[in-house]
Amino acid sequence: MDATMDSSGAVDRIPIHQAKRIGGLSDPLFVGALWGCGLLVLVLLALIIGQLFLGGLPALREFGLDFLWTASWNPVTEKYGALVMIYGTVFSAVIAVIVALPLSFGIAFFLTEIAPQSLKRPIGVAVQLLAAVPSIIYGMWGFFIVAPLMAQYVQSPLIDLLGPIPVLGLLFQGPPLGSGMFTAGLILAVMIVPFITAMFVETLESIPPMLKESAYGVGCTTYEVYRNVSVPYGRTAMVGAVMLGLGRALGETMAVTFVIGNATRLSASLFAPGATIASTIANEFPEAPIGSLKLTSLLQLGFILFVISFIVLALSRALVRSRLD
Repeated sequence: MDATMDSSGAVDRIPIHQAKRIGGLSDPLFVGALWGCGLLVLVLLALIIGQLFLGGLPALREFGLDFLWTASWNPVTEKYGALVMIYGTVFSAVIAVIVALPLSFGIAFFLTEIAPQSLKRPIGVAVQLLAAVPSIIYGMWGFFIVAPLMAQYVQSPLIDLLGPIPVLGLLFQGPPLGSGMFTAGLILAVMIVPFITAMFVETLESIPPMLKESAYGVGCTTYEVYRNVSVPYGRTAMVGAVMLGLGRALGETMAVTFVIGNATRLSASLFAPGATIASTIANEFPEAPIGSLKLTSLLQLGFILFVISFIVLALSRALVRSRLD
């Protein structure tokens, strides 16, 4: 006999065979529900991939693989290519990671090693709040505040100073519009700093205190402990954090749409307006009629963005695995 207690406190006796029958029925249902949850992820992923690929297939049939390296995007002549958007997506995301990485290192190290307790919690909360700010707010802030400041105090001086230099000057050409690739990269950097910093802090706090105390005991400075103990110990997780930030930057839409300039042309200049895959889809999708070549080209862009994100994820796993080995 098995015993249970009702609401009045009395003990009810459940026959053992009945308890076994209930357990025999609930366990398969529970296991089946878990299988369903796991398979649902695969089904949703397959549906998304299938929709993007099949929806973009007419564009691929029309333009072939030239779609990937054609720079033209002309709805009037219905000539579409993805090169400008691929370039803008990767370029702006790389700028974001280059800017965000040292900032994240500095904030994480300050919070874990230097900050007094009275500052550690407020700054940590502020970093978490930055992660909660909607992307459209970042975009509006970038458009109304950052872009004018960039045009007046950053782009104009750098264009005058570095623009005439051969080769290097190609990165600093064009009028100081404020918006552009570099501005988009800065906004993306601010957006991904909280994600990278949070993972860096968790990694640094997981380092055994004995390792750092031993380093301090033999006369190492704070910087030497950070460089020779903390970073090597947590580099695997840090690589994963950086790749996570890169993936976040690749897919950002609204913030980038506000500040990148949305010009479908190639330029080596950091200050030139450009476009990303996500910003192009956001701008062009409402004007794409159902069944049109433009719509299928946009769906093909979405599939390309998915492939790029998958490559970044695969590269991240490969780097982490190589560090573990």
